[in-house]
Amino acid sequence: MKLITFAAGGETTYGVLREGGVIDAGRRLGRGLPDIEAVIAAGAMGRLAELASHASPDLDLDRVEIRKPLLRPGKIICVGVNYPDRNAEYKDGSDAPVYPSLFVRFPASFVAHGEKLLRPLESAQLDYEGEIAMIIGERGRRIEVGEAMSHVAGYTLCNEGTVRDWVRHGKFNVTQGKNFEASGSLGPVMVTADEVEGKVLRIVTRVNGEVRQDDTTDRMIFKMPTLISYISRFCTLEPGDIIVSGTPTGAGARFDPPRFLKAGDLVSVEVEGIGTLENEVADETA
Repeated sequence: MKLITFAAGGETTYGVLREGGVIDAGRRLGRGLPDIEAVIAAGAMGRLAELASHASPDLDLDRVEIRKPLLRPGKIICVGVNYPDRNAEYKDGSDAPVYPSLFVRFPASFVAHGEKLLRPLESAQLDYEGEIAMIIGERGRRIEVGEAMSHVAGYTLCNEGTVRDWVRHGKFNVTQGKNFEASGSLGPVMVTADEVEGKVLRIVTRVNGEVRQDDTTDRMIFKMPTLISYISRFCTLEPGDIIVSGTPTGAGARFDPPRFLKAGDLVSVEVEGIGTLENEVADETA
């Protein structure tokens, strides 16, 4: 299934995409399951599958405004340097990493599909990073690799926008440059795990139609089960947590000279089977 959170008629709700329309699951399932997060937490994905199997769309897709798939996610944990060529981009002669590089992002640093990415007042170095994000569906701590994917409810896309000069302000962290408000995006849909399970996914990032990143998940240094298992060693993964799995080579900072985003640029992140996340860049105003 493909699930979306959307606004229509002055209300924000969620539903199932089907043949160009949307089944309004929020209205049909009632107050007990007000959003996708509640469905995941209640283990009620089967009720959405039942709707998808027999219900007709309530709304045309072009009549709704898409929001982020999860409006109130839990922890957002991002993975850095997770493709072989990305490690080489640093030109520091280092070996491939033994453990994943991790950092966190705040929900307000992401906008929805179709919303503007903001280049902040503080910097002209806004960059793009196309990535695949896992949405956790089942609570777990110290999860074994072989059991890891059973904890995934679904997947969405991420433009893990980064303000490059600000990631260098700290000696041991990149938090500042990864958390400017509205610098990245998530969406447009959440695809349930059964639609993706076991597939090699190709991720392509374009800026104004030009391909900048193009790679496949089988080349990740740390595969998705390993990431889940490793992260769950030091924290409990909860339903609604998001793990953003890393970006391929080709970000704007790695060109000579760098090719950072500017107002009017259109960034798209595409993965077959999940969809296309697209956002225009705008300059933040005071």
